[in-house]
Amino acid sequence: MKWLTLTAPATLVGGLFLSFLVPSEAPLPLPSLSFHWRIPAPAFRLNDVIYAASRKHGISAAFIKSIIAAESGFSPTVVSPKGAIGLMQLMPGTAREYGADPKIPEQNVDAGAHYLSRLLQRYQGRRDPLRHAIAAYNAGPGNVARYHGVPPFRETRAYVARVLRFMKRYKSEGMYS
Repeated sequence: MKWLTLTAPATLVGGLFLSFLVPSEAPLPLPSLSFHWRIPAPAFRLNDVIYAASRKHGISAAFIKSIIAAESGFSPTVVSPKGAIGLMQLMPGTAREYGADPKIPEQNVDAGAHYLSRLLQRYQGRRDPLRHAIAAYNAGPGNVARYHGVPPFRETRAYVARVLRFMKRYKSEGMYS
């Protein structure tokens, strides 16, 4: 008997050598051996996901991160009483509209950023498009249209102020894009 040593690239088996004891009179070629490993994909850092969505949809990374902070406090598993899901608190219908699974953080952020970019485009000609977009994200575009701007709802006005404070903070920390 002799040892047959197989080596595989370090990325496949963590740099391990695989050794098998085979009879020295074993016929060649040896029967094929099949191995199946599950190698987990590296986790994305949330800031990487935010920057990717920012570049893809042409909006500020600080804006996206501010919405996430205000909506979910950076919790990807939170579900609101109204059924909004994940980091950007997407309603299931909105997530479907943008082809996303709201329970997958990367898809949630991408769909939320896409929706934000559409809201910014919608209010582009207004006096303060950013405030309008933030209010629409919270209270819905219908309410922004009905009140010709930020609706008088206490929750929405507090939400707009909170998002703008987060944006100022994240911009001062160097998050632009």
